Amino acid sequence: MNEIFPGIWKIDDKIATKNLVLGFRSYTEELISVAGTEYRIWDPTRSKAAAGIVKGMAMPIKPGMTVLYLGAAQGYTPSFFSDIIGKNGVIYAVEISERAVRDLQPVAEKRGNIVPVLADARKPQDYEWVEMSDLVYQDVATSDQSEILIRNCRQFLKSSGFAVIAIKSRSIDVTREPKEIYRQEIEKLEKHFRIVDKQELDPMEKDHMLIVLSPRA
Repeated sequence: MNEIFPGIWKIDDKIATKNLVLGFRSYTEELISVAGTEYRIWDPTRSKAAAGIVKGMAMPIKPGMTVLYLGAAQGYTPSFFSDIIGKNGVIYAVEISERAVRDLQPVAEKRGNIVPVLADARKPQDYEWVEMSDLVYQDVATSDQSEILIRNCRQFLKSSGFAVIAIKSRSIDVTREPKEIYRQEIEKLEKHFRIVDKQELDPMEKDHMLIVLSPRA
C-alpha cells in the first residue's frame, strides 16, 4: 500500500482513507486493517471524487481544510472528505432534501467535523454564516450547476482556494451529446476560473466530467 495523495491511500487496486472514527462504518463501506490502522474503502462507482482520483486526478483536499460541499445528499463522499481533513477541518454539507439531511445527521454527529446545512445551494444568502472555504465542491444535479458554483465561490471561496464541479451532462440536457455539454460548461467556468484538471468519469460515472478549478484574480 502507498499514500497516493495526502490522506488517500492505495491498497491493492482500491483507494481508501484512514477511518476518522475507529470501528465506525458510516455506510456500507468495507473496513480494512493494515498494520494496526483502519482504512475505509472508497468506491469509485458511488463517488465522483473517487472516480476522478482513480482516473489520476489530484483532489485539492488535505488535512485541516474548510470545505463547502454543495449537494451532500446522505453524505457518502463527504464522509471520506471527513477522513482526509481530520479533526481540525470542517465540512459544511449543504443539501436541499430534508430526508437526505436526516440520513446524514447521525453520521455527522459521530464524525464531529461535518455540519449538515438544510438549504438550497442556489441561495447562498440562506447560509451566509458559513466560513470562507479552502474548497468548494459542487455535486448538485441541476441544469444550472455552473451558475450555482460561481455564486457560492463568489461568497465563500478563499482567493487561494480551489473549486471542484461534477458536470452531470444528462441533468443539463439529455438530448445533447455529453462532450457538447462539457464544452459549454467549461466556457462558462473559464470566465471565472482557471482549469487545473478535468477528466471524464466513464465508465465509473457515465456521462460525467469532474473539473478542478482555481479562481481568477
